[in-house]
Amino acid sequence: MARDRSTEDYAGPLKRLLLAVLILCLIALLLIWRIDSPRVERFRAQVVDAVVPRMDWAMAPVAATVQLFRDFESYRNIYDQNRELRRELRQMTAWKEAALQLEQENARLRDLNNVRLDPELTYITGVVLADSGSPFRQTVLINVGSRDGIVDGWATMDGIGLVGRISGVGANTSRVILLTDATSRIPAVIQPSGQRALITGDNSSAPPIDFLESPDLVRPGDRIVTSGDGDVFPPGLLIGQVAQDPGGRLRVRLAADYERLEFLRVLRDHGARRVTTPSGLISPEEPPAAPAPEGEVQEAPADGPSDAPVPEAVDG
Repeated sequence: MARDRSTEDYAGPLKRLLLAVLILCLIALLLIWRIDSPRVERFRAQVVDAVVPRMDWAMAPVAATVQLFRDFESYRNIYDQNRELRRELRQMTAWKEAALQLEQENARLRDLNNVRLDPELTYITGVVLADSGSPFRQTVLINVGSRDGIVDGWATMDGIGLVGRISGVGANTSRVILLTDATSRIPAVIQPSGQRALITGDNSSAPPIDFLESPDLVRPGDRIVTSGDGDVFPPGLLIGQVAQDPGGRLRVRLAADYERLEFLRVLRDHGARRVTTPSGLISPEEPPAAPAPEGEVQEAPADGPSDAPVPEAVDG
């Protein structure tokens, strides 16, 4: 007990002494740091040079913490910029697609304006609304009809070649039978040989060429245009080029782009070509009956007796 009491008696004064010494040192350091004297200034510089370089280890955690916060702030800025760039990229992709579609439509419209046609022909451009999509019938629907003066049988073209003919006219829409349809029959002439033929649709992308007079005069790559026979289509409309399938049959490589039919030009034919009945496009007209020779009695038709007087026979 006596030993513990003596330790406490020495510990208290010693603590107070050390505290007093520390306070005096701090006061002295403050006074020295505040004294404006060249000698004191040199002393302060020596103290700083001796102490500060050896304190890098103490500042390393602080510097690392500051750098970590700076990196985190930079990462957040990069993340925000990346998200903004992704949003702008999606917008640019949509704008690019729209620009490509507008460029394609503009190119097709320019092609429509550059086609050289008969000056007597006028035209109206329609937009393709729907495709039949049937393997047995090749037709499309366009947004022009009787209110625009469309007439059944008029020819339709895209920017380059013949596409088909009008077959069915409504008030605001019209149906176009394509050249590839099985019911399509187009009189054509092959250049430069001048061979006349019939382009018959068979629901394929390359219709066959039938009724050639001299197939030996026709070569693959020859140009095929409408002949104007039958007063259905105007002459000189481009159909395509002659091609030969693996079986040796001559077919037409169509000039019109059937994969992307968006605009069609309907040719207003104000001439004598006018289709009154659909059968007039296929079946030929019946020839007129030959007059009976003189001296013979013309028989009455089978439907009934005729009211016309019967001429008398002349005696020989």
